[in-house]
Amino acid sequence: MTTFKAQILQGIPNVLPAKKQRGKVSHAPKRKDILNTQEKQLALRNALRYFPESWHKELSVDFAEELQTYGRIYMYRFMPEYKMYARAIDEYPAQSVQAAAIMVMIQNNLDPAVAQHPEELITYGGNGAVFQNWAQYLLTMHYLATMTNEQTLHIYSGHPMGLFPSSADAPRVVVSNGMMIPNYSKPDDWEKFNALGVTQFGQMTAGSYMYIGPQGIVHGTTITVMNAFRKVLNKNETPQGKLFLTSGLGGMSGAQPKAGNICGCITICAEVNPEAAHKRHNQGWVDELVTDINVLVARVKRAQQKKEVVSIAYIGNIVEVWEVFDIENIHVHLGSDQTSLHNPWSGGYYPIGLSFEAANQMIRDEPETFKEKVKESLRRHAEAINRHTQKGTYFFDYGNAFLLEASRAGGDVCSENGTDFKYPSYVQDILGPMCFDYGFGPFRWVCTSGKAEDLDKTDAIAAGILETIMKDAPKEIQQQLSDNITWVKEAKKNKLVVGSQARILYADAEGRMKIAQAFNQAIQKGEISAPIVIGRDHHDVSGTDSPFRETSNIYDGSKYTADMAIHNVIGDSFRGATWVSIHNGGGVGWGEVINGGFGLVLDGKAETEHKIKNMLFYDVNNGIARRSWARNKEAMFAIQREMERTQGLKVTLPNRVEDAIIERLFKEDNPECEEK
Repeated sequence: MTTFKAQILQGIPNVLPAKKQRGKVSHAPKRKDILNTQEKQLALRNALRYFPESWHKELSVDFAEELQTYGRIYMYRFMPEYKMYARAIDEYPAQSVQAAAIMVMIQNNLDPAVAQHPEELITYGGNGAVFQNWAQYLLTMHYLATMTNEQTLHIYSGHPMGLFPSSADAPRVVVSNGMMIPNYSKPDDWEKFNALGVTQFGQMTAGSYMYIGPQGIVHGTTITVMNAFRKVLNKNETPQGKLFLTSGLGGMSGAQPKAGNICGCITICAEVNPEAAHKRHNQGWVDELVTDINVLVARVKRAQQKKEVVSIAYIGNIVEVWEVFDIENIHVHLGSDQTSLHNPWSGGYYPIGLSFEAANQMIRDEPETFKEKVKESLRRHAEAINRHTQKGTYFFDYGNAFLLEASRAGGDVCSENGTDFKYPSYVQDILGPMCFDYGFGPFRWVCTSGKAEDLDKTDAIAAGILETIMKDAPKEIQQQLSDNITWVKEAKKNKLVVGSQARILYADAEGRMKIAQAFNQAIQKGEISAPIVIGRDHHDVSGTDSPFRETSNIYDGSKYTADMAIHNVIGDSFRGATWVSIHNGGGVGWGEVINGGFGLVLDGKAETEHKIKNMLFYDVNNGIARRSWARNKEAMFAIQREMERTQGLKVTLPNRVEDAIIERLFKEDNPECEEK
C-alpha cells in the first residue's frame, strides 16, 4: 500500500485504477440530461484530457456511463483509497506551510462527516462543489504538495490551471467558481456548462475551502433566532416553550435544531431525506426524530405545555407541517425555511405529494413535470405561511431564495407596494442593521494541529479579547460583543466541532485583528502547537453582493451591483491573504450573487502581523464604506468611528436628503408586482 504522502505527491496515478463502486454515503441526485449528442462527445473529450491516450478507450466507456447515469462525469475510479479528513498539518507532504494548510482545509471540506455528497465532491447546498471531478482533486493536491512560496496556483472552477511564478507576498492560491459571461448565466446554462466539465457552482465556503461543518451556519442561525425572539417577545419573556418552525437538515448543514437548543426554544425542522435526518440525529445536532405527523402534533403540544427546550426533526415535507399546525392551531412564534432553494430543480427543494425517491426519479426523467410540482408546492407553502402570519407568526426569509422562488412560482409573497416581498430577509431585519452595518460578521479559524487543546486555547484568547474590547465599546455594539462572548465561552459545551478543530464567532475589524494577532503571538511562543487558518464565511459585511441576502438592506439601488465583492477579493489579494476566491453563486444561487473570500495562515512570524492588520482591516471596512455610502445609519456611525481612530482612512460620506424635498417633485407610482 502506497503511503498517504506518496499518493498525494503522485497526483494522477501512473497505473490506471480499477473501476470503483460508489460508497454507502449520501449521493447527489441524478442531474438533468441536458446535453445533445455533440455536447456529450465534447464532455468526454474534456474529461479525457486529464489522462494519457492509452487509457482513453477504457475511460471513455466509463465516463460515458457516468454521464448517462448521473448527468455528470465524477471519475469515481480515481477516488483516493485513503480516508478523507483534516489531518494534522505535519502529515502532509509540502514545501510550503501555507500550501499544507490549504490541503488541510480541502480535505476537511470533503470529509464524509462534513460533506453533504462527499463522493460527488459536494460539500453543502446540493451543488456546492470543491471540485468537479476527482482528477481535479488529485492534481490540485499534487500541486499544493510540490509548490513553493514563490508560486501561485490558479484554479478555474475546480480545475487547477497550473503553478505560476509569483512572490512570497502573493496569494498561494487564487480560486474562481462559476464566473460565467452574464448572458450565459441562466439555470440551463449552469447545468449545461457544468455537465460539459468547464465550470461549477462552488457555493461560498465549499469552493474556497473555508467550510468548517455545520458550526458556521449554527452561529449565524443562533444570532438570527436569538434576535428574532428579541423582536417578537416582551422584555420579561424568554424563548422557552416558544416554537421555531423551519426545514432542511441536509443541504444547509442542519444548523437550526442546534441553534434552537442554544437559544432555548422548541425547534421543529422538517427534512424529506431520511438519511440526512438520521445523520444529524447521530451527530447530536437534533434531539428527536418523528415520522408521523399526528405524533409530531402531540409531541409539540406537550413541549409547549411543559416549556421544554427541545429540537425535533420531522421526516416529511415542511408544507404538510405548516398546513397541519394551522388546522391544529399550534402557534408558531418564528418561522423560516432553510432548504436549498437556490437549486430548486435539482434536489434543493422537494415538493409535497412526492416521496423522496419518486422526486429524485422525476428530477432526472421528467424535469419539466418536476419543475411544475415544485412551483405548485411553493404556492401551497406560501399560502400556509400566510395563514400563520395572520395569527402572529414572525416569518423571515433565511436567504435561501425561498421568497424569490415562491414569487417566481406565483406564490402570494409580494408586499403591497408591488416590488418588495411581504416578509423581510433576515439580513434586512436582523443581521444587516444589527451586525453587518457595524462591521460584525463571521470570523472563523481552524487549528491545523487537529488538537482539541489548541482550540481550547484559542477560545480562551478570543473570549478574553472580546471582554477587553467591550469595556470601552460604544453602546451601539455592546449587545453584539456580549452575545459572542457568551457564544465562545459555551462553544465547547455545545459540542460544535464536526471535522476540523474549528471555531466561529462574530467580530468587527478591531476584534478580528486583535484576536488574530493574539493567535499569531501564541503560535510564536509555542502556546499553540501549529499554524492557524483564519477566514470567514462569505455571508459577511464585505465579501458578498447578494440582493436577496447579504446586501438586501442596501436601499440606494446598488444592491444589484457587484463592485464590492470584486474589490474585496482584489484588495485582500495584495494585502496579504494566503488565498483568495471569487464565486458566481452562494446561498441564493448561481446568477443571483457574487462572493469574494479569503484564507490567511497564521504561522507565528513577525511579517504575518503586518498581513493581519492590513488585510483584515480592508476586508471588513470595504463593506462598511459601501453600506455607509448607501446611507445606512449604522454603517455611517461605524465608518466615521473607524476614520477617527485609523490614520490613512478617508472614506466618502453621503449627505442625507429630507424626504419631503424629493417626494413633492414626483407623483406616487403603484406598479404591479414585478417578477423578481
